[in-house]
Amino acid sequence: MKNTLGLLGAGLVLLCAVPVVAHHSFSVEYDTEKPVKVTGSVTKLEWTNPHARLYVDVVAEDGTTTNWNFEMASPNILERNGWSRRAVMPNDEVVVEGFGGRVAADRGIANSVTFSDGRTGHDLRWRTPGWRPQCRGR
Repeated sequence: MKNTLGLLGAGLVLLCAVPVVAHHSFSVEYDTEKPVKVTGSVTKLEWTNPHARLYVDVVAEDGTTTNWNFEMASPNILERNGWSRRAVMPNDEVVVEGFGGRVAADRGIANSVTFSDGRTGHDLRWRTPGWRPQCRGR
């Protein structure tokens, strides 16, 4: 009986650790020393796990267009913060603020999105205020 309880306890500990091990570090992919603020037109929103992605065409002063790829929180976290897969549509004009990527110049993580009508969406990253890692099944 003791062995069974011990194995069960060890299994629960491992289940809790799996999500922590599987997730990447912010500082590996993004640089807090590279704040970005871009204005452009949405090309698509990928509503996928583990992170949603927002793609925005940004036109530079010389006329060249760069399609920025912004990581956001998981769809579950976004929905808890009032977002939906229809919150942003192709051709919506937006201002995205966040941090730039360490490797790709056109990649970043979004902290906020401001729409042309003045609406603003915040808490777009996976770590929202009050967030605490939990075991699966809770």
